Amino acid sequence: MENPHDRSDRFELIAACDGDVLTQLANEVLADDPPLSVLQEPTPQLVMQRVVEPVEKRPFNLGEVVVTPAEVELDEGRGFAMVPGKNERAALSGAIVDAAVAGGHQLADDIATRLRSVAEDRQADRERAWAERTHTAVEFETMEDDL
Repeated sequence: MENPHDRSDRFELIAACDGDVLTQLANEVLADDPPLSVLQEPTPQLVMQRVVEPVEKRPFNLGEVVVTPAEVELDEGRGFAMVPGKNERAALSGAIVDAAVAGGHQLADDIATRLRSVAEDRQADRERAWAERTHTAVEFETMEDDL
């Protein structure tokens, strides 16, 4: 399971998190009006999606995807988020959430708990989808070994 206190895991959790949840978390952080500086405005852009080919394990560029990155400074903590698609609000909210956890904001543990919950829900959805698709698996027989 992803650990929201680990920055790499937190990036993944924020990117997978619903924009409304991120906005709610960011609003809670900003409720007591901490000093906030936007270092990188959330602006949609294209990035190359790189994947690893499963047979020979070689990386290759799959194609370009649209993402929205944002970076902020909150109190003494810096935060960054990159969300899929064109979603400026989610990107800025995600950066605020990242900065709050990174900077040890008073809501950091609550945010980590909520992000863990998102991860658990996402895993349950994946398992449910896998269970629904397993019965459609096709098995192929070959005669290569018989020759």
